[in-house]
Amino acid sequence: MEDSHQRESPTAVDSDGRRDSETEQSVTLHESSHRTFVIVGGGLAGAKIAEALRDRDFDGSIVLLCGEEHLPYDRPPLSKEHVAGKKDLPDFTVQRGDWYRDHKIDVRLGTTVTSIDREHKKVVLPDDSTIDYDKLALATGSRPRRPPIPGADAAGVHYLRTIDESDSLISELTAGSRLVIVGAGWIGLEIAAGARARDVAVSIVQPSDLPLLHALGKEMGAVFADLHREHDVDFHFGVRAEEITVSAGRADGVRLSDGTVLPADEVLVAVGAEPNVEIAEAAGLSVDGGVLVDEHLATSDPDIVAVGDIAMQQHPRLGTRIRVEHWANALNQPAIAAATMLGRPAEYTNLPYFFTDQYDLGMEYVGWAPEYSRVVTRGDVAEREFLAFWLDEENHVLAGMNVNIWDVNDDIKAIVSSSASVDPARLAAPDVPLSDLVR
Repeated sequence: MEDSHQRESPTAVDSDGRRDSETEQSVTLHESSHRTFVIVGGGLAGAKIAEALRDRDFDGSIVLLCGEEHLPYDRPPLSKEHVAGKKDLPDFTVQRGDWYRDHKIDVRLGTTVTSIDREHKKVVLPDDSTIDYDKLALATGSRPRRPPIPGADAAGVHYLRTIDESDSLISELTAGSRLVIVGAGWIGLEIAAGARARDVAVSIVQPSDLPLLHALGKEMGAVFADLHREHDVDFHFGVRAEEITVSAGRADGVRLSDGTVLPADEVLVAVGAEPNVEIAEAAGLSVDGGVLVDEHLATSDPDIVAVGDIAMQQHPRLGTRIRVEHWANALNQPAIAAATMLGRPAEYTNLPYFFTDQYDLGMEYVGWAPEYSRVVTRGDVAEREFLAFWLDEENHVLAGMNVNIWDVNDDIKAIVSSSASVDPARLAAPDVPLSDLVR
């Protein structure tokens, strides 16, 4: 579907860390011209940190190290508009090359970091050369999990994280071919929708009883299962992929734990992601399921911040540590990280947010509901035009989702942010304005 509805604002941050004092700004400018800030990671988060530093008048050196041979780009289109044939890489590249030149940002493509020397404040590159830093930002992202399944490295087995991997998969999705997807999360379901639009036969293997159980729970997981069944996706729930069968060096099927063998021309393994925290951990930063950061996105080293997929943040609103592997964090955390690097007060308080487009279903979700008591809906679930709310036992709204109903995300955010107990009957009633629920 066309992404014509209103998504979360691309500049939506709760605090941008700007200073109002011209005197303070002039001091910062004088000091910053002699400093070097290094950003490790060439995805959306890395690019946005560079932007935010220049927007905040940092005139020192900025070095942006990108592991890929491409300028930073958005990743959501890889499983959405790109696989649907609606967008190509230039459409979702964050900034053109001339923007980086004009803003005097030293972008180094195909460059990774092997280690961090915190004592001497240097990053070490694969050729053993080093780059000095005054402040360091880690935006190293994540990588697809690679489960120990026999045959998982054969030709025809795909993983999805980069534009090159997306292009490789898309080139094989030809009409009449057979795709087996291992995993029924967001990536698996979005690719399934794109593949069905190309007349590819799709089977999905998932150990749980429904898709998206961890993200949405059984009530909304069932909505997505029905959606894909209506488009002739063949689900295999309650079983595991035991082996990817191979013939002449190429995958030709997936053998399941119940003995079933699903024939395949291509296999996509989409069973989650692992944060790239190795260099942070080796450098002695605090790591536990991600790089531990405070509300300012500072790590255990005050000269190093971490953002995006790797950041396990102490969230000031939610009162717990969370790590969120979604686009909104990569988009919005950099403004706070840049302020922290510049020594300006700022906290990242945004609620988790994500969206998806599958067939004719478009959805936005905001909040955090790893555990909940009930789900309340308003609207027509069968027609997939509805709102859903996750409530705890005291009827506080933990999270909300709008499905094919637009321009309500701000109201949903307000309800989730209010921490007020709501009347479930009024929450479900279409004639009660959402704005009335937080008065």
